[in-house]
Amino acid sequence: MTAQFRFPRFFVTSPSPCPYLPGRQERKVFTELNGPHAGELNDALGRIGFRRSQSVAYRPSCAGCSACVSVRVVAADFKPNASQRKLLKRNADLEVTACNPWATEEQFALLRRYLSARHPSGGMTMMDDGDYADMVEQSPVNSVVVEYREPSTNGRPGRLVGACLTDQQADGLSMIYSFFIADEEARPGLGNFIIMDHILRARAAGLAYVYLGYWVKGSARMAYKTRYRPLEVLGPNGWTLLTDESASYSPPVHPVEHALALSGELA
Repeated sequence: MTAQFRFPRFFVTSPSPCPYLPGRQERKVFTELNGPHAGELNDALGRIGFRRSQSVAYRPSCAGCSACVSVRVVAADFKPNASQRKLLKRNADLEVTACNPWATEEQFALLRRYLSARHPSGGMTMMDDGDYADMVEQSPVNSVVVEYREPSTNGRPGRLVGACLTDQQADGLSMIYSFFIADEEARPGLGNFIIMDHILRARAAGLAYVYLGYWVKGSARMAYKTRYRPLEVLGPNGWTLLTDESASYSPPVHPVEHALALSGELA
């Protein structure tokens, strides 16, 4: 194990408008993932709330705000409720394939369609095909693109209706970014189905968790993540189960920020 892996150098971004809570500023702490131990570093950082974007691992480090909370589903104990069982049955005809992380024109067209329907004013709408290729292919860890297609006909692959860039970590699957047909032709609940499919895939592979990124209190866009139980949240005392009562609580400042500041590793 190299010193670079054991003591990565961290940096902090300049404040910018928060995309989730109006009137607030966001800031991130991040480090590079490179070298032969990038996967191990990504696994270790993932367990303390970091997320990967290409060759960078980051987590929120916002002054005076700790609304972003890392969440993960306990795959072995997940039991779909009645509506989730209906979604699984409704989409059981989809053909699911874990593909090598190589960007395709079909995936990029689906992403553009998804962004137009769901996030027309978001920053990702400015992505071109080269940006998408970088997002998918610049991965220093074990990644796949899970594709969801309608049934094949006459030996031809069915239409691509969903996809998810996914990392396999030592203890689970991390859903980096999912996108799907979300306009008037959408299958109802396809985004939810993709999450449940990942939970079932993790369980079948003997992996403990599915990492869903950050749950943001007060953001309607993130409320869907609390539908998948048991769900663990990362707080000052480590990972704990989210309860109905605690789903509306304000989490305290994350201890990792204090640890990094005290160690002098923030730059």
